Amino acid sequence: MNAKSIAFIVLLATRMATAAQTLETTYRTNGATVQATFESVRAVLQDCSAVIQRGRTEIAYGTVMSADGFILTKASEIGDGNGITVTVGEKVYPDPELVSTDPTWDVTLLKIPASDLKPVSLALDQPDPARGTWVIANGATTRIHRRVQIGIIAATAREIPHEGGPVLGVAFEEKSKKLVVTQVAEKSGAATAGVEKDDVLLRADGEEIASAEVLGDIIGKHHVGDQVTLTVERAGKTMEMKIELKGRVDVFGDNPDEMSRNDMMSGRFSERRSGFPRVIQHDIIADRQRIGGPVLDLDGRCLGMNIARANRAETFAIPASDLKSLADRLISQAK
Repeated sequence: MNAKSIAFIVLLATRMATAAQTLETTYRTNGATVQATFESVRAVLQDCSAVIQRGRTEIAYGTVMSADGFILTKASEIGDGNGITVTVGEKVYPDPELVSTDPTWDVTLLKIPASDLKPVSLALDQPDPARGTWVIANGATTRIHRRVQIGIIAATAREIPHEGGPVLGVAFEEKSKKLVVTQVAEKSGAATAGVEKDDVLLRADGEEIASAEVLGDIIGKHHVGDQVTLTVERAGKTMEMKIELKGRVDVFGDNPDEMSRNDMMSGRFSERRSGFPRVIQHDIIADRQRIGGPVLDLDGRCLGMNIARANRAETFAIPASDLKSLADRLISQAK
């Protein structure tokens, strides 16, 4: 399969559409003729991608990174990994080992007992594929056979900042000119550091917290991932903690009241869709359950790994070079 055969299909479909004002089913992107054109890449996708299920429900896809069973997938979709199975090719592997997770990229490394898998061939010479480049990824699948979805690179590679900015992850109320913690968000850095309900917030980065506005100003000077030194009072004792600031949406999730019109039209987008160091962007329609698999070019080389369905028109993928660095690090730590 090459660009010339695709161009022929597109030209034929365009002429027919012009004549009939609509495409015959077979010439639509999910039609038999168009799907057959991409069969050689579908065969690659069959071997180098994984389908991750909980029970009979698909929850994510995966990208095969090594012949001996290391697979990367989207962390926030599989959670603790309990009760999942991984299908590679036509073989089902129950109870994969959850080796490690990288919160920066929202990626989990899985291990299955295999020795002859076909890992992706990373296109390391394409760190920023040109806009308009054809891309192919997993579409809806049967239990054992992959189907393709087709799209193009739609934007220049770039960082996606954390949506909502950095947060401490606590709710509080003012009592006698002091801020008293009333709730600690489960996914926050404050929870990880050990902040508890009824703690009194005294200082942040050594500066006295005289009001909520002062605390907001201190946090606002930082970026997601920075650490803040927080001093609290608990049961008459003073304690100091190092707290990692996380993104507001990562901690509290999307607020339905703050969803944009675009969000409301976007179907099932990813819970975590921001805060990535660098992504490539394409226009393949893939809901959150189809994230985690490879993004291939027309030669079956891997341009990246899908990491978030951002909205109805944007899907983000980790670029091949970043994916290699990430996989090398996580696999090295696992051995």
